[in-house]
Amino acid sequence: MNVLVIAPHNDDEILGVGGTIAKHISQGDSVYICSVTVGNNKERAEMIKNEALAAHDFLGITQTIFLNLPVVNLSQIATTDINGAINKVVQDTKPEIAYIPHRGDMHIDHKVVSESSMVALRPINNPQLKFIYAYETLSETEWDIPSVNNAFVPNVWVDVSETIDQKLEAMSFYKSQLYEFPHPRSIKAIKSLSQFRGSTVGVNHGESFMLIRAKY
Repeated sequence: MNVLVIAPHNDDEILGVGGTIAKHISQGDSVYICSVTVGNNKERAEMIKNEALAAHDFLGITQTIFLNLPVVNLSQIATTDINGAINKVVQDTKPEIAYIPHRGDMHIDHKVVSESSMVALRPINNPQLKFIYAYETLSETEWDIPSVNNAFVPNVWVDVSETIDQKLEAMSFYKSQLYEFPHPRSIKAIKSLSQFRGSTVGVNHGESFMLIRAKY
């Protein structure tokens, strides 16, 4: 089974889907990561890309695709260009399961990527696609203005008790993106969220998602 995770920024894929990614791979699925943006500082951008590749190599990702669109400035780019870039990835990978950022996240890049992903994942163009899930990203999903439209309301939980250590190890490769607790992008906060999500459904560690579309 082909699985596509679309991440606005490097590290979003591990924060939101890391344990589930490891679970997919353990079950023999092919996982593709599409990282949409890159920073303006070339040296730092290259460093973060290398961190991403190290994390993905550790997990056993099939392919990492960098679109290299400008970070924070997606809203200034023609919608057709963003849609086209993500659509090409979708058509090249032919996912049966897709994970996309939550539309209600605070960062504008997350909102834009979420909307463009849904355009690329139109069912008429993707007969193989069975499920689309939105994932939460610490320091983005919980920080936007609280409203009905922005709320992350999970209705799917994945037991990642057996893969949480792989998620935390993969995140440790992102040294430039990690902070000390109580920053949400800390190992302790990531583990705490997995324990909270897990406790909701009676397991030790979990990741939660919003099911956007399912085809049986």
